[in-house]
Amino acid sequence: MDEMHYDEGGKDRNFVTALARGLELLRCFRDGEVTLTNSDFSDRTGLPKATVSRLTYTLCALDYLVADTRAGTYRLSAGVLHLGFSVLSSIDIQDLAHVEMEKLRDGPNSYITVALGEQHQLEAIYVATSNSREGVALVARIGSRLPLFPSAIGQAILIGMKDDAREAVFEVAGRVDAETEAEGRLRYAEAKAIYEVKGYCTGYGIWRADVNAIAAPVFSLSGAKVYGLNLGGPSFRVKPKQLETIYGPRLIQAAQSLSIQSGK
Repeated sequence: MDEMHYDEGGKDRNFVTALARGLELLRCFRDGEVTLTNSDFSDRTGLPKATVSRLTYTLCALDYLVADTRAGTYRLSAGVLHLGFSVLSSIDIQDLAHVEMEKLRDGPNSYITVALGEQHQLEAIYVATSNSREGVALVARIGSRLPLFPSAIGQAILIGMKDDAREAVFEVAGRVDAETEAEGRLRYAEAKAIYEVKGYCTGYGIWRADVNAIAAPVFSLSGAKVYGLNLGGPSFRVKPKQLETIYGPRLIQAAQSLSIQSGK
């Protein structure tokens, strides 16, 4: 990232607020949602409805949103999908990951789901998934987002980051509020202590009370990106003891193999 330049008020002079607001609207869509209204956008971003109206008009003109004027709703357009697929196609590790992920998924517990994710702001976003062989509620989808700090995959990403990149994440959290930054630093410290002993991060009922998971960092071909490789499942079928005794060594091996294959 280019060096930030601040004015007397402490604001970054290079930061384009209008662009940031438009992108924030696109991030309002949640898993399973097809349409949103201007009121939905306003509620989720805190922006005035008049501002939201101008932003949605612009995003429609640029083919990132499609408007249904009768219903007063908006949906994501092919323009957003094009951006998403361009990102996925450029991820050097994704194709390699599928083989290792399927090996992990096809272990003794048929309820195991495996996913590869990367960090975006204060979230971990799945870029590749391999779902369990059972028809259970825990289904990982590409594009699904998890909170970075309480999730095992998010903690694994933090562990793998360089110090300056990790500190930048904490600074983003601090701009939300002091409590969010404090939580992030605490979760990282706890995860680091566990990782140094086990070689992976654990998440037993922390992100979701009904989910157990473990995760390890994986590095991209260029070394510029760090990913989290996690596996887990519903807590009534996937127990911590099995994750650590059977799947822990396999996860470490898979993460190391992917990093080596990717030229770390």
